[in-house]
Amino acid sequence: MKKVLFMMILLSSINSKIIFDFDKNSDIRDWIVVDDVVMGGRSISTFKLNEDGFGVFEGSVSLDNNGGFSSVRYRFQKAELKQFTSIVVKLRGDGKEYQLRIKSNYSDFYSYIMPFSTSGEWQEIKIPLKDMYPSWRGRRLKQSNFSEDFIEEITFLIGNKKNENFKLLIDKIELE
Repeated sequence: MKKVLFMMILLSSINSKIIFDFDKNSDIRDWIVVDDVVMGGRSISTFKLNEDGFGVFEGSVSLDNNGGFSSVRYRFQKAELKQFTSIVVKLRGDGKEYQLRIKSNYSDFYSYIMPFSTSGEWQEIKIPLKDMYPSWRGRRLKQSNFSEDFIEEITFLIGNKKNENFKLLIDKIELE
Protein backbone atom coordinates (compact mmCIF):
# COMPACT_ATOMS: atom_id res chain seq x y z
CA MET A 1 0.00 0.00 0.00
CA LYS A 2 2.83 2.42 0.85
CA LYS A 3 4.45 1.79 -2.55
CA VAL A 4 1.20 2.56 -4.38
CA LEU A 5 0.72 5.79 -2.42
CA PHE A 6 4.35 6.82 -3.04
CA MET A 7 3.96 6.19 -6.78
CA MET A 8 0.75 8.22 -6.90
CA ILE A 9 2.45 11.15 -5.17
CA LEU A 10 5.48 10.87 -7.44
CA LEU A 11 3.38 10.77 -10.60
CA SER A 12 1.23 13.70 -9.53
CA SER A 13 4.32 15.82 -8.85
CA ILE A 14 5.73 14.94 -12.28
CA ASN A 15 2.50 16.05 -13.97
CA SER A 16 2.32 19.44 -12.26
CA LYS A 17 4.54 22.35 -11.26
CA ILE A 18 3.54 24.69 -8.45
CA ILE A 19 3.79 28.40 -9.25
CA PHE A 20 2.62 29.46 -5.77
CA ASP A 21 1.10 27.53 -2.87
CA PHE A 22 -0.19 29.84 -0.16
CA ASP A 23 0.13 29.02 3.53
CA LYS A 24 0.51 30.97 6.78
CA ASN A 25 4.26 31.39 6.19
CA SER A 26 4.11 32.45 2.52
CA ASP A 27 6.28 35.38 1.52
CA ILE A 28 3.96 37.56 -0.57
CA ARG A 29 6.28 40.55 -0.99
CA ASP A 30 6.60 39.83 -4.73
CA TRP A 31 2.83 40.10 -5.24
CA ILE A 32 2.19 43.65 -6.48
CA VAL A 33 -1.18 45.43 -6.62
CA VAL A 34 -1.76 47.51 -9.76
CA ASP A 35 -5.00 49.50 -9.80
CA ASP A 36 -6.37 51.96 -12.33
CA VAL A 37 -4.86 54.83 -10.31
CA VAL A 38 -1.83 54.37 -12.59
CA MET A 39 -4.08 55.93 -15.27
CA GLY A 40 -5.95 58.41 -13.03
CA GLY A 41 -8.72 56.07 -11.83
CA ARG A 42 -10.01 55.68 -8.29
CA SER A 43 -10.13 51.89 -7.72
CA ILE A 44 -8.30 50.56 -4.69
CA SER A 45 -7.29 47.06 -3.62
CA THR A 46 -4.99 45.15 -1.30
CA PHE A 47 -3.30 41.78 -1.25
CA LYS A 48 -2.54 40.01 2.02
CA LEU A 49 -2.46 36.64 3.75
CA ASN A 50 -5.43 35.84 5.96
CA GLU A 51 -5.29 33.88 9.24
CA ASP A 52 -5.89 30.62 7.34
CA GLY A 53 -2.91 31.22 5.05
CA PHE A 54 -4.80 32.08 1.85
CA GLY A 55 -3.87 34.96 -0.42
CA VAL A 56 -6.64 37.57 -0.26
CA PHE A 57 -7.10 40.04 -3.13
CA GLU A 58 -9.87 42.48 -2.24
CA GLY A 59 -10.99 46.01 -2.77
CA SER A 60 -13.33 48.27 -4.65
CA VAL A 61 -13.47 48.97 -8.38
CA SER A 62 -14.55 52.48 -9.31
CA LEU A 63 -15.44 53.83 -12.76
CA ASP A 64 -14.63 57.40 -11.63
CA ASN A 65 -12.02 59.26 -13.72
CA ASN A 66 -12.25 56.65 -16.50
CA GLY A 67 -11.12 53.93 -14.09
CA GLY A 68 -12.46 50.43 -13.80
CA PHE A 69 -9.93 47.77 -12.81
CA SER A 70 -7.89 46.35 -9.97
CA SER A 71 -5.21 43.69 -10.30
CA VAL A 72 -2.51 41.81 -8.45
CA ARG A 73 0.49 40.33 -10.24
CA TYR A 74 3.27 37.96 -9.39
CA ARG A 75 6.57 37.76 -11.27
CA PHE A 76 8.65 34.65 -10.81
CA GLN A 77 11.59 32.72 -12.24
CA LYS A 78 10.73 31.69 -15.80
CA ALA A 79 8.76 28.45 -15.76
CA GLU A 80 9.25 26.14 -18.71
CA LEU A 81 6.01 24.87 -20.22
CA LYS A 82 7.13 21.95 -22.42
CA GLN A 83 5.20 19.29 -20.48
CA PHE A 84 2.30 21.49 -19.33
CA THR A 85 -0.89 22.48 -21.11
CA SER A 86 -2.97 24.27 -18.44
CA ILE A 87 -2.89 26.58 -15.45
CA VAL A 88 -4.94 25.36 -12.49
CA VAL A 89 -5.96 27.72 -9.70
CA LYS A 90 -7.68 26.69 -6.48
CA LEU A 91 -9.65 29.69 -5.24
CA ARG A 92 -12.82 31.02 -3.69
CA GLY A 93 -14.37 34.07 -5.26
CA ASP A 94 -17.43 36.15 -4.60
CA GLY A 95 -19.58 35.20 -7.59
CA LYS A 96 -17.96 37.81 -9.83
CA GLU A 97 -15.98 37.44 -13.05
CA TYR A 98 -12.20 37.87 -13.05
CA GLN A 99 -9.42 37.47 -15.58
CA LEU A 100 -6.34 35.32 -15.32
CA ARG A 101 -3.48 36.94 -17.23
CA ILE A 102 -0.04 35.58 -18.05
CA LYS A 103 3.10 36.86 -19.71
CA SER A 104 5.97 34.88 -21.14
CA ASN A 105 8.13 37.97 -20.76
CA TYR A 106 7.18 40.48 -18.07
CA SER A 107 8.32 43.41 -20.27
CA ASP A 108 5.76 42.61 -23.00
CA PHE A 109 3.14 45.37 -23.21
CA TYR A 110 0.32 42.84 -23.67
CA SER A 111 -0.90 39.85 -21.68
CA TYR A 112 -2.57 36.60 -22.61
CA ILE A 113 -5.89 36.46 -20.82
CA MET A 114 -8.83 34.24 -20.01
CA PRO A 115 -11.92 35.36 -18.08
CA PHE A 116 -13.33 33.04 -15.43
CA SER A 117 -16.38 33.14 -13.19
CA THR A 118 -16.39 32.43 -9.49
CA SER A 119 -19.17 30.65 -7.63
CA GLY A 120 -18.76 31.88 -4.06
CA GLU A 121 -17.48 28.40 -3.09
CA TRP A 122 -14.02 26.84 -3.29
CA GLN A 123 -13.37 25.76 -6.85
CA GLU A 124 -10.58 24.66 -9.13
CA ILE A 125 -10.29 26.74 -12.29
CA LYS A 126 -8.45 24.96 -15.11
CA ILE A 127 -7.46 27.10 -18.08
CA PRO A 128 -5.82 25.60 -21.17
CA LEU A 129 -2.82 27.75 -22.09
CA LYS A 130 -3.64 27.51 -25.82
CA ASP A 131 -7.02 29.18 -25.17
CA MET A 132 -5.51 32.31 -23.65
CA TYR A 133 -5.69 35.21 -26.09
CA PRO A 134 -3.54 38.36 -26.36
CA SER A 135 -5.01 41.58 -25.04
CA TRP A 136 -3.82 45.09 -24.24
CA ARG A 137 -5.87 47.67 -22.36
CA GLY A 138 -9.04 45.65 -22.75
CA ARG A 139 -8.68 45.11 -26.49
CA ARG A 140 -8.06 41.76 -28.12
CA LEU A 141 -4.99 41.87 -30.35
CA LYS A 142 -4.82 40.43 -33.86
CA GLN A 143 -2.24 37.77 -33.15
CA SER A 144 -2.33 34.11 -32.23
CA ASN A 145 -3.28 32.65 -28.85
CA PHE A 146 -0.63 31.70 -26.33
CA SER A 147 2.01 29.30 -27.68
CA GLU A 148 5.13 30.36 -25.79
CA ASP A 149 7.66 28.06 -24.11
CA PHE A 150 7.82 29.95 -20.77
CA ILE A 151 5.82 32.14 -18.42
CA GLU A 152 7.18 34.49 -15.79
CA GLU A 153 4.22 36.56 -14.69
CA ILE A 154 0.67 35.81 -13.60
CA THR A 155 -2.03 38.37 -12.81
CA PHE A 156 -5.55 38.32 -11.42
CA LEU A 157 -7.67 41.24 -12.63
CA ILE A 158 -11.22 42.41 -12.05
CA GLY A 159 -12.72 44.94 -14.45
CA ASN A 160 -16.40 44.30 -15.11
CA LYS A 161 -17.30 47.84 -16.25
CA LYS A 162 -19.15 48.63 -13.02
CA ASN A 163 -18.56 49.97 -9.53
CA GLU A 164 -18.22 46.97 -7.22
CA ASN A 165 -16.50 45.58 -4.17
CA PHE A 166 -14.69 42.27 -4.59
CA LYS A 167 -12.84 39.56 -2.71
CA LEU A 168 -10.87 36.64 -4.13
CA LEU A 169 -9.14 34.02 -1.94
CA ILE A 170 -6.31 32.09 -3.59
CA ASP A 171 -4.99 28.77 -2.30
CA LYS A 172 -2.74 27.38 -5.03
CA ILE A 173 -1.58 28.08 -8.60
CA GLU A 174 0.07 25.34 -10.64
CA LEU A 175 0.83 24.19 -14.12
CA GLU A 176 -0.53 20.85 -15.34
